[in-house]
Amino acid sequence: MLVLFCRVIILYFLVFFVIRLTGKRQISELQPFDLCITLLIADMASVAATNTGVPLLYGIVPIVTLFLVQQLISFLSLKSESIRKAVCGQPLLLISRGVVQEKALKSARYTITDLTEQLRVKDVFTLSDVEYAILETNGELSVLLKGPMQQPTYRDFAMPSPDAAPALMLVQDGAVHPDTLARAGRDEAWLNKQLAKVGCGDVRSVFFAFLASDGVLHVQLRSEAGGRHYFIDTNAKGDGK
Repeated sequence: MLVLFCRVIILYFLVFFVIRLTGKRQISELQPFDLCITLLIADMASVAATNTGVPLLYGIVPIVTLFLVQQLISFLSLKSESIRKAVCGQPLLLISRGVVQEKALKSARYTITDLTEQLRVKDVFTLSDVEYAILETNGELSVLLKGPMQQPTYRDFAMPSPDAAPALMLVQDGAVHPDTLARAGRDEAWLNKQLAKVGCGDVRSVFFAFLASDGVLHVQLRSEAGGRHYFIDTNAKGDGK
């Protein structure tokens, strides 16, 4: 049992690092080749982990080999468009200028039902609203609506757009993130001052607190501290550093 335990731990970390090195894409975003390699690695790891009669090296070598093959083909795909097309395929134009492309649907083994289902996932419920629909190589459907169906932007109304930036998580599970505070140009004294405005004297009672791009600090207390959610406008006068 101890040998089996050790084999599983070793293979777990091996597979973890191999998958980690292949990229950060989610399973739903994998190309068919990448998915095939991932499934083969998982299968080989499970056989080597459970069959103690097989030397551990017999499981490690095929996994490393598959990883090297994947890296080689990925490198060649970057250098050669023909190899990239053979490995990853090409996007298919399913709808062009509002017209459904029947041949492309047959090539993708898509039915009208499949197409309308994928459009509903994109919050498009009327086929006639679509100008272009492209089936990407990872199976995702990209949709461009017809002009009148597209949402207007700030530029369309000649209005200045607000600054867009990701929210900065300053506190999570009662722990302050000093690096994020520094990125926000703030310090713990400023944070404690903001929390005091909502009657929170201990940062450990904060479930999360993040600073939005508009300068509003969103604070939610832990359930044992009441679970209240607060919005603090840090742009107010006197709320500088």
